[in-house]
Amino acid sequence: MTPLLSLSRSGALFAVAVQCFASWIPAQAASDQSRVDITGDYRYAYHQPETASEAKQHACTEALHQAVSTSAAVREHTASIVDSKLFHTLVHTLAAQHVTDRQILQQSEQGRTVYCKVKAVFEADAVERVLIAQTANGSEQVLDQNRALKILAAHEEADGTLVITYQARKRLDWLGTAYQGGLREAADVMVDFYDEQGILVRSSRHPARKSAAAGDDVMNPGEIGTLKIPKPLNAKTFRVWVVK
Repeated sequence: MTPLLSLSRSGALFAVAVQCFASWIPAQAASDQSRVDITGDYRYAYHQPETASEAKQHACTEALHQAVSTSAAVREHTASIVDSKLFHTLVHTLAAQHVTDRQILQQSEQGRTVYCKVKAVFEADAVERVLIAQTANGSEQVLDQNRALKILAAHEEADGTLVITYQARKRLDWLGTAYQGGLREAADVMVDFYDEQGILVRSSRHPARKSAAAGDDVMNPGEIGTLKIPKPLNAKTFRVWVVK
């Protein structure tokens, strides 16, 4: 009887192992299916003081955003969204946190126009989680910051002027005798305007000054500045950010 009892126990253990393995296979398959390849491309015309390298980086970033926004999972979960600001925030969050294996497939430059095509792996199952989290947190303007500058707020006034408030996190010296190690190249406010279809209308770069009248003033840590930008006529939404 003992051998039979041992065999019975072994059979039970084997059955449990098979059941666990069977349960693991669908979960693993689902995980693999949630990772999808995406591609996107973007053409961008830049202007001074933006450099060619900065323009290329911007074009590749927008190409990635385009790839995420046109993916099947994002289209499915955002078909009923009418808040374009929420949509852009969702896409930027997904591109920043749920994309891996980024590759530049093609990159070119002709005059002041740059082009970038990218490929990446997208975690499609993250769309619903991120959307729920952002909806629960409301649709307030997302703050952005780097080591030199922090965007505190951005809003559109009745006349179409975009008002941006920012705060210096480090000393920003704009004098010709700026101290060594100054962060001028990182102390700029970037503004993107989009039309009703979410297509980029204009992208501009604005040095963070304490006031518009003083072009070479100094901003000390904690000081606040304001920037006013007229919104293009065909622009419906905007994104304010800083170069990391």
